[in-house]
This record gives sequence, structure tokens and C-alpha cells, in this order.
Amino acid sequence: MGDLFASTQPAAPLAERLRPKHIDEVIGQSHLLGAGRPLRLAFQSGKLHSMILWGPPGVGKTTLARLMAQAFDAEFMPISAVLSGVKDIRESIAQAQQTLQQNGRHTILFVDEVHRFNKSQQDAFLPFVEQGLVTFIGATTENPSFEVNNALLSRAQVYVLHSLSAEELAELFKRALESLSAVRPELVEGSSPYPSTSSGRTGVLVFTEDAKERIIGYADGDARRLLNVLEQLHTAAQTAGVSNIDSTFLDNTLAQNLRRFDKGGEAFYDQISALHKSVRGSNPDAALYWLVRMLDGGADARYLVRRIVRMAWEDIGLADPRALQITNDAAQTYERLGSPEGELALAQAVLYLACAPKSNAGYVAYNAARAWVAKDGSRDVPLHLRNAPTKLMKQLDYGKDYRYAHDEAGGYAAGENYFPDGMAAVNFYQPTERGLEAKISEKLAHLRELDVQAKKKM
Repeated sequence: MGDLFASTQPAAPLAERLRPKHIDEVIGQSHLLGAGRPLRLAFQSGKLHSMILWGPPGVGKTTLARLMAQAFDAEFMPISAVLSGVKDIRESIAQAQQTLQQNGRHTILFVDEVHRFNKSQQDAFLPFVEQGLVTFIGATTENPSFEVNNALLSRAQVYVLHSLSAEELAELFKRALESLSAVRPELVEGSSPYPSTSSGRTGVLVFTEDAKERIIGYADGDARRLLNVLEQLHTAAQTAGVSNIDSTFLDNTLAQNLRRFDKGGEAFYDQISALHKSVRGSNPDAALYWLVRMLDGGADARYLVRRIVRMAWEDIGLADPRALQITNDAAQTYERLGSPEGELALAQAVLYLACAPKSNAGYVAYNAARAWVAKDGSRDVPLHLRNAPTKLMKQLDYGKDYRYAHDEAGGYAAGENYFPDGMAAVNFYQPTERGLEAKISEKLAHLRELDVQAKKKM
């Protein structure tokens, strides 16, 4: 089988060979490119406008910018925010002016990873966008609201691109194999691993259904990653002289599956938000899914520990005090065992939090008290609540008339005031009727009734 892949591989990468030449060839982004959709209308309008393409890697941002230049017969000038500075921007603008003067062609200035430019760098090309010398198209994987100047945002339409679905990646998978087979006839998807050919050679490269699904999962919505993996597998198959690609071959060929996950970017905060809201929404399965997604993507488990403990205090609180103990125990377990053994403790804690009765009454009360104190003046502690460790303090009536609650009926000093003098009582804490807080609510209602009766007697 040594001559199984004897033909010469083209120099151009598969991803480049399959780059769409027309918007109808683009896979995915139907919400933007379908009939009557925003980007489709932009292509059909006959008028260029500046835009920011926001989406994860490998979803077609650069491709759409190139297609835009082709559709409007404009000069396509790409610069990378990672490698370029103000000097490169000025040189690009000078070249755009020259192109316009010499042949009348307009220029699309495509800035890849525009979020990497600082404010001064973004400001450098803003005047030329305003003048209409260039049409700006920026590509970013980060939220433009946080990473792009407001002045630039106001002059560019933001289009959000989505990860490719499994069905869309399957379509691209098929297209990729057709492209490979056009160069290497043996690289086609077939039902038999060794069909005959006219030359007497055998060796159709066959992907089992399980292997295909794993490759699509490995791509994780990233078209470029899918195509790069297929090329990697092709090279490995050529080296090994095999024609059947199954799960075992994938295990021996591909590196560990790392899902797309930016530990400090948009995906990070989106996923931790989804985890928190799934716990708050009492959906243990969804909560467990997002926890595992983040762990699978390389999130720092110690950060997750802190967020899980926070969830217990914010969304459960006194409705189930056991939740606080369980999360703290899970945190200690993880510190002792580390990954991956300690991750089970985090999973158990998340499941408990999702199933526990919910209350944010303590969280709301704390915020209300903070807001009150921030706007209120500094009030003195009433004399009866002050400690009197010295003779002088006692002479000044510190602690005078203080009622020791343990000596009162029921262990409660009915009618006693614990707020500063002249300040009306405030009910910051409003317990819910869920879990233990239902009993707390009942007790507080009883104590307040005792206060009312005691004040009537005063």
C-alpha cells in the first residue's frame, strides 16, 4: 500500500482552496446571508458601508470581507491588528489614496482582530473612514461594545456571526472530500474500504460514521479547524498507508480535543453566566452541562469554585443553609484532590445548588442596606446599645436601660429599638416562603407582632 497516495498534494491549503467565490457558496450564517437578510441586502445594495464582523474563529469573517471587495470591485487591503501599528495604518491609507488616484478603485480596509488595536490605533484610521477614502471592515472575536471605540462603532454596522452547526459542518465535510478526491481520486467517502479501480489499485479513503461525527465535534463549529483536521488526517493516512479512518485512527492521530474557550474573553463570561443562570433556574442537567463545558474547555477550576460558592450565597442563602456547607466542602475537596478527581465534588455541589430551594432575599437585603447607608448620614449608636467597660462610660449612661434578651420572655425583648435614635425601622430582609426561609418568615412575623403589642403598652 506504499503507493496508495502517490499523487502530489497541491501547495494551497484545503481551507484556501475551498474559500467561497460567491456568497451563495458560503456555508452557514443564513441569518445574515439568506434572502432578505442584512448582509445579503448589503451585497445587493450596490453601496458599500463600514461594518464589524463579530464572531468566533473559523466562521467566515475574512471570507465575507473578501467577497464584499469582489462584489464591489474594490481593492482588498488586509492588515492584522496583532502585527500592525499606526505606521502600517498610515501606509495602508497612502496606498488607498494612490489606488484611487491611479485607477479610480475604492479600497476596503480589512482589519483582522481589530479588538487588539488600542484607542490611538483605532483613531488613526477613523478620519479616513469618515472621509469615505476607505470602507472599514473589522473582524473580531470579542464583544465590540467593550473593545472598539464608540466613535468607530457609531460609523460601522455590527454583524454577529455564529458558529457552524453540526449539519453545516457535515456539508463542509462532504465538500472537502470532493475537493480532495478531485486531486486524489482515492479520497472519497464510500461504503467499502477497498473498491476496485480501473488501474487495479485499491484504497478509497473511508470515514466511519463515528469518526465523521467525532471530527465534526472536534471542529467545534469552526470551519477552518475542520478543514485543517481533514488535511492532517490525510497526511497521517498517507504516512501510515491506510485507507480506513475510524475512531482508533483518530485517537492515534489527533491531539486532545480542546473546545473553543477563551479564558478571559466573551466565551468565558457567556458560559459562566449560563452556568449561574441554570443553577438559579433549578435545572441540574443544564447546570452540569455548562460546568463540564467550562472544565472541558480549560477553565480554571479554582475560579469555578469561587463562583459556585458565590451562587450558594446569592441564590439560595438561608432558604437552605446546607448549600453553603456543601459548596465549602466541595471547595476544600478540590483543594485537596485537584483535577480531575476533585471536579466530581464541584459537579455534586452544582447539582445540589440547582435542586435546592432558591432565595435571593439575603442578597437583596444586603444591597438595600448598602444603598441606604451610602446615602444616609452618620448616625450615633444609641446609648442603650453602647458598651460600658469603664466607670466613666457608665456615668455617661452608656448601656443604660439595655434589655438583655435572654432574660426576657421567649428570649426576645419585645418593643426594643436597635436602630439609631430618630431613624425609622427599615425592613431590608424580606424572607421568601421557600425552604427554611418559610419558617424564618413565620418567626419574624411573630416577633414583629410582639413588638406592636409591646409598643401599645408603652
